[in-house]
Amino acid sequence: MHNLLERYYQLRELISEDSIRHDELLKQHTYTRMGGKADLYVTPDRHEELQVIINFARQHQLPLTILGFGSNLIVKDGGIRGIVVNLNRLNQIVRNEHKIIAQSGAAIIDVSRAALEHRLSGLEFACGIPGSVGGALYMNAGAYGGEIADVLESALVLTPEGELVRLTKEQLELGYRRSNIGPNRYIVLEATFSLVSGEYDAVKAKMDELTNLRESKQPLEYPSCGSVFKRPPGRFAGQLIQESGLQGTRIGGAEVSTKHAGFIVNVDDATASEYISLIRHVQQTVNERFGVELETEVRIIGEDK
Repeated sequence: MHNLLERYYQLRELISEDSIRHDELLKQHTYTRMGGKADLYVTPDRHEELQVIINFARQHQLPLTILGFGSNLIVKDGGIRGIVVNLNRLNQIVRNEHKIIAQSGAAIIDVSRAALEHRLSGLEFACGIPGSVGGALYMNAGAYGGEIADVLESALVLTPEGELVRLTKEQLELGYRRSNIGPNRYIVLEATFSLVSGEYDAVKAKMDELTNLRESKQPLEYPSCGSVFKRPPGRFAGQLIQESGLQGTRIGGAEVSTKHAGFIVNVDDATASEYISLIRHVQQTVNERFGVELETEVRIIGEDK
């Protein structure tokens, strides 16, 4: 603990004081409203500050974890050791002709709204995805027949060695709910989306339609990590869970949503342990009933308590 406090004061000398906190409770920064403490929690507002943080972590051999909006993420109850970096203050969005260039901490919803404002089409599917640009690239986020790979042109990333590199979507190896960003330990700094001209009313109508569809079908009234499971080949995870009679099943404060079986919601101050236990129970039950192994879409990180 003494060594950690020493690192805290050392890093505070290198970056702005309001960019760093010690022992920050991560449940305040995740959509599930779960998660233990981060040893050091930093929120850089410039790329240069981020590079300082990365170099500091490397120099002192501290683990480094990048956190976006925490929307498709479960942080375990024991929290995360080392440095947790939240990029939400790096959120600039600019337009360049038919392209939108957005920093990694910008909300992908806000990027879709910027596209609408500039009468650009292609990002309508993202109007209800509750995540950051960086997180959306990390998992090639998608909804209602569209995904990031459809519109991404390139991304500016920071390598583990601290090198700035611009990569095409092909180089990021985007697939169904995956990319090589995690395995290569890239940190996304910004993304360039290539769109097409559209009519304002038509783009807005499509976004309104998808927003209404999302609000009517998804349990947005409770904290959750969004869609928990990937879609099995030729099947739908929610349908398999529903047909297994699991809707309404609870472990502690975590419940399989009665509104949409593909969601697990935090209805009563659930712990991450309870939430994860319910995920495993759903996987086991569906496998026993249908012989289908549900693969999680959500990322689970951190340490057990």
